[in-house]
Amino acid sequence: MSKDDLAGVSDYEGAAAGWGALKAVADAVRGQKAIVKETRGLLTMNQPHGFDCPGCAWPDPKHTSSFEFCENGAKAVSWEATAKRTTPEFFAAHPVSELLTWPDFDLENEGRLTHPMAYDQTTDRYLPISWDEALKRIGTALRALPNPDMAEFYTSGRASNEAAFLYQLFAREFGTNNFPDCSNMCHEATSVGLPESIGVGKGTVTLEDFDHCDAVFCIGHNPGTNHPRMLTTLREVSKRGAPIVVFNPLRERGLERFTSPQHPVEMLTLSSTPIASTYYLVKVGGDIAVLKGMMKTLVALDAKSLSEGGPGVLDREFIARHTTGFKDLLADLHATSWDAIEKASGLSRSDIEFAGNIYAKAERVIISYGMGITQHRHGTGNVQQIANLLMLRGNIGRQGAGISPLRGHSNVQGDRTVGITEVPNDALLDGLARVFGFEPPRRKGHNAIEAIEAIRDGRSKALVCLGGNLAVAMADQEVTFKAMRNLDLAVHIATKLNRTHLLLAKQSFILPCLGRTEIDTQATGPQSITVEDSMSMVHASRGGLKPASEHLKSEPAIIAAMALATLPNTRVGWAELVGDYGKIRDCIEAVFPEFAEFNARIQKPGGFRLYVAASEREWLTPTKKANFLVCPRIDEDPRVADRDVLTLATIRSHDQYNTTIYGLNDRYRGITGRRDVVFVNERDLASRGLKHGDLVDIAVVPGSKPGERVMRKLTAVAFHIAQGSVAAYYPEANVLVALDHHDVKSGTPSYKSIPVLLRASRG
Repeated sequence: MSKDDLAGVSDYEGAAAGWGALKAVADAVRGQKAIVKETRGLLTMNQPHGFDCPGCAWPDPKHTSSFEFCENGAKAVSWEATAKRTTPEFFAAHPVSELLTWPDFDLENEGRLTHPMAYDQTTDRYLPISWDEALKRIGTALRALPNPDMAEFYTSGRASNEAAFLYQLFAREFGTNNFPDCSNMCHEATSVGLPESIGVGKGTVTLEDFDHCDAVFCIGHNPGTNHPRMLTTLREVSKRGAPIVVFNPLRERGLERFTSPQHPVEMLTLSSTPIASTYYLVKVGGDIAVLKGMMKTLVALDAKSLSEGGPGVLDREFIARHTTGFKDLLADLHATSWDAIEKASGLSRSDIEFAGNIYAKAERVIISYGMGITQHRHGTGNVQQIANLLMLRGNIGRQGAGISPLRGHSNVQGDRTVGITEVPNDALLDGLARVFGFEPPRRKGHNAIEAIEAIRDGRSKALVCLGGNLAVAMADQEVTFKAMRNLDLAVHIATKLNRTHLLLAKQSFILPCLGRTEIDTQATGPQSITVEDSMSMVHASRGGLKPASEHLKSEPAIIAAMALATLPNTRVGWAELVGDYGKIRDCIEAVFPEFAEFNARIQKPGGFRLYVAASEREWLTPTKKANFLVCPRIDEDPRVADRDVLTLATIRSHDQYNTTIYGLNDRYRGITGRRDVVFVNERDLASRGLKHGDLVDIAVVPGSKPGERVMRKLTAVAFHIAQGSVAAYYPEANVLVALDHHDVKSGTPSYKSIPVLLRASRG
């Protein structure tokens, strides 16, 4: 259907990237008034002696080009390196009650924070405060808590390894393991599910494995928007003829075809490379059904091969030597009917069997997945079924094969590696005790959901945020926003203003920090930090731009100063560590043996890969083997059995990075200048007496009370989306996600599986 007659909605005909991406980069740089500085910065992004892109966690190739960045990476950097400033004069002109009425885009678009600020209730304004006074008041407030567990320490995945390590060190010396983290809201199902399956909570592949694979399966992700540099890798896989099979509820241009800005022939001829060889629109929440269907196909092919005197399809040597639970898996597959699989997945048996045959014929297979797998009520089960499918043919722990979770934030995996976790193991705690001479707490702390519940209930009264926009990112904004206002203390370490800063505690502070692009000078001179990408590569990052303000401090420096202001009897040499980040890395090495020779190894261009035991077929599970694990369900939510119920997934636009909105366009989906839309299958519209362009309301099932969990007056856009599925933009659609609507095992909010009713807007 043509969409030209609807304001801001059209059909996008181009490939991913190409000239459209180059224009978007130019617009982003020009829009932030930082053309000369920004261009210089972009040329050092992802280079051996430059800074790491803050835009995603896709690894850098060994041989980087002069322009090793993508459109969204350029947007992220221009957003940080902007010439715009949010000064004390800005806060003086705008009370918080006014700022709360501003759109999120406008808040961040004011530019970089320049001074430490403290909220003043009398004037309803943030007022400038000296660093010394701010830290003194913060330390006093933290010490005044009756119990250390009444403080929550939130972390954004953009924090460096050095900052994250100091942050967890500070909180644990303070006496708590409360570490709500952005990973709790995205890939926690990976961090919980994979250790039970294969003994590690990380992917097992390297970038080079894509050079040797015979097939790639992409499930529940959108690389064109969320990790665009992956498209270059998929382009090379496609060029050499290996099949790329996609299971995704929406047609996403980045998984269909791609024009590489770094290949002049494609750019000049306006040509593109096809990405997906086969593309299936699986129903939202139908992933376990598809995975079980593919495994049933493998088992049937294996039986057929053996009956004909063939070698079989399953890797029996791998299964016998390296796994447990195979018989239980077979029993579960046998008990799962094809009728149930077809109903839950929205795909036909023949489609799933076709995909299963592609998998069976490939000797080496990589499965990549994103939050379309993890952000479900059975997200952990989704992840474990992917592991099961790979293990049936021995596709873990050998070249060209393995599991590849696609992380979002550039160091969300590294933060977890260096200790940001609410469930620390004995090795971490024993290491901290040995190196620093204090006994850290051993009780479980709070994840993100538990932290909001504790704040809501008055059991937590202080929140320290190392970056991020927690309240907007979290589910159930009505509950979350109200809870935030119950705090006694809120501290925000940030580069830009966002809505969470405006949800005021009795004392609220904004502490401005350096960004990834900026020079970080400490007592021993300019410093480098490190990050870990989604394939366990650790490498150095060094900013080269002048700081946005002389009043900025680095994240490590702020954390250390806060610790000194809070812990009068600290056992940690905070000043010495901040003076030379190499000493922080020495401490990381002392606590975590896998970081042996840390400082020496980051001198190598490209850095080094941490040891991933499962990649070597070493299984760090209680059984000392990889475990086939059964998920008894295949339906995401029994309420979707009602034919009137649709399942909604929240999605990001192309002008967006997590909660940061760079603009109001979603180029690849044909949306311009707006976000008030819901994507719906044309048949689902028709069956409800609706059509493309109608104003509609979305209400959570069961039928909501007036004004409760409803999004009103959204424009319905007929789109290539699986029947029974709808999609709306995150974070606006978070109002539909109840705080208790999450994966029980991992606590991951179910942003991708919300049972809803769609109806004509009631005015």
